[in-house]
Amino acid sequence: MYIKQRQLENLRNLLKPGKVIVIYGARRTGKTTLIREFLKGVTEPYLLVSGDDITIQGYLSSQSIEKLNDFVGRNLLLVIDEAQKIKNIGLNLKLIVDNNPDVRVIATGSSSFDLARSLGEPLTGRKHTLIQYPLAQLELTVIEQHHQTEARLESRLIYGAYPEVVLLEDNRGREQYLKEIVSSYLYKDILELEGIRQSGKIGRLLQLIAFQIGKEVSYTELGTSLGMSKNTVDHYLDLLEKAFVIKKLGGFSRNLRNEVTKNSRYYFVDNGIRNALINNFNPLELRNDVGELWENYLVIERLKRQEYLQESANNYFWRTYTKQELDLVEERNGKLFGYEMKWGKAKPRPPKEWQTAYPDAAWVVINRDNYLGFIS
Repeated sequence: MYIKQRQLENLRNLLKPGKVIVIYGARRTGKTTLIREFLKGVTEPYLLVSGDDITIQGYLSSQSIEKLNDFVGRNLLLVIDEAQKIKNIGLNLKLIVDNNPDVRVIATGSSSFDLARSLGEPLTGRKHTLIQYPLAQLELTVIEQHHQTEARLESRLIYGAYPEVVLLEDNRGREQYLKEIVSSYLYKDILELEGIRQSGKIGRLLQLIAFQIGKEVSYTELGTSLGMSKNTVDHYLDLLEKAFVIKKLGGFSRNLRNEVTKNSRYYFVDNGIRNALINNFNPLELRNDVGELWENYLVIERLKRQEYLQESANNYFWRTYTKQELDLVEERNGKLFGYEMKWGKAKPRPPKEWQTAYPDAAWVVINRDNYLGFIS
């Protein structure tokens, strides 16, 4: 069963002659599926290759206009899966589009830390970037009735929304799949491309982050727990974000001296991965972290919505040293929007310091009554 991906429409709209579309996303989130669905509607000649193929690597890292033109031939579309495996891919793609102005290029990568370095400067002004997340509620709403969405909310909080997880019908199968992702794929790009051999410490770092959802993270404290420097912790967290395992939010500050901005908060791109890392798939009624699961789910679903609907926004959390806080602050179109996420029925009042410092800013509580409008 194929669940239509919102990036399919964005890909069709953005792909133009002489341009490169780069699609990033964690492994198993549907990048290859997206490409295959897109190619079903392509009538012009195209070439689909994989960066894992050593022969392809030879051609696409050659920096030879003659070899590159020979490779592309008469094809008007070049699609490269796992492009991060190809040395100097950015410069070579620049040579292709500069010398073949009618050619369109799509490149996919399961991590941004290596591919982005290669694509950065050579393709300035020539590329668009799309991020493929696990399935979004924005996409699932199209195939679900409202009562089905409500009934499946607990499963989404516990098992997440990797495409295979959504399509599986039993929880045991979902647990096994997520554990396989964690053991086989989660750190693969980091270990391969960065030459890191401390996979155990990376796993332990993620477990510590998993218990600090919605809280500021201290690199020094994490380093002490793991026996490594705070700079190494910072580096590993940066790599994990670029591998689309976690997402970092910084603190928002504009007016108050007591606003917290030094530390950051981290969220998992998928709830199921977070729960697999701590090996906790218990139902919500047996958990003491429902609030954290709810906040993680809503923040990431909101980021998916922004990406898929091409909504430009800067995202932060907000907290003061007097412990007034907001879970998410969006800065878009010159305006501020503050959001507080509550699983229960509590109806908190807006933080006084927020209202005083930002009297024109919006403030909304997101709960189970209104969350669908917020994320889809």
